[in-house]
Amino acid sequence: MNLYRLLIAGALGLTLGSCGGGGDAPSEADQAPLPTIGSNSALANVPAKRLFGAEARSSEQSPAAFGSYSKGCMAGGAQLPETGPTWQAMRLSRNRNWAHPETVDYVQDLSAKAARLPGWNGLYVGDLSQPRGGPMTSGHASHQIGLDADIWLRPTDNMRLSASQRENISSISMQRAKGAYVNDQWTRAHHELIKAAASDPRVARIFIFAGAKVQMCNDETGDRSWLNKVRPWYGHHYHFHVRLKCPSGVRGCINQTPPPPGDGCADAQTWVNNLLNPPPPDPNAPKVKPKPKRDIVMAELPAQCAGVLQSD
Repeated sequence: MNLYRLLIAGALGLTLGSCGGGGDAPSEADQAPLPTIGSNSALANVPAKRLFGAEARSSEQSPAAFGSYSKGCMAGGAQLPETGPTWQAMRLSRNRNWAHPETVDYVQDLSAKAARLPGWNGLYVGDLSQPRGGPMTSGHASHQIGLDADIWLRPTDNMRLSASQRENISSISMQRAKGAYVNDQWTRAHHELIKAAASDPRVARIFIFAGAKVQMCNDETGDRSWLNKVRPWYGHHYHFHVRLKCPSGVRGCINQTPPPPGDGCADAQTWVNNLLNPPPPDPNAPKVKPKPKRDIVMAELPAQCAGVLQSD
């Protein structure tokens, strides 16, 4: 019996026998809200990360993504093998090398392209999702529906890392001046890797620090259309974050908002300018007290997520 059923049993005062049978980044598209689990559930106020973080394997369901990248879950997830010919999953103790099968296929395809770049043998793959998606116990607000992937910016110099090494080595920062510029670790191969990542039609967005976006804008002399998907975002200087579109035919999946038209280079340059010379605070801006962060509770998730947790 999984944790979800055990907690339901406790919440409803049932015996174990009586129940034996039977979520970093910009917002998603403005689509009609999905029906949620709601307040009538016995677990309505339970933090969702407590339940989804306890699942060790995917649900026995057809692959599906329910909800949004930062408030949803995943049915029928696939596990990226820990080691492949051109990739290695990192931080194995987290058990976050699960994703929608489309994402697993994408990562494997990208790793083969990376292996053809000078100085690279493939990819070190960071967090995908938990086995059934949902809010994570730590580290991410997104990655909830199996369509997000973190790719390390560290070149794959060793494709025979042990499990212990994968826990202890770190990626390499590519930024300087608080992210306004790339540092001397950045190479043309990084540019080509991100170009390959963004050029795949399955991709909705790629997030990376502003200095890298500006560097790629300055260096690209050919097709620039792929730059549209690459958007500056805080903190992404050890890895870049790939976000896929909702797979065709998947119902109940809320897509990422499309990026604005154009290559986005002027906006990235403005971001860099503000890093180098922060604008003075607006004295007329209303003083808004930031809301404290809180955990997503089960009541807020799409209704299908109850079935994802109940599935054996």
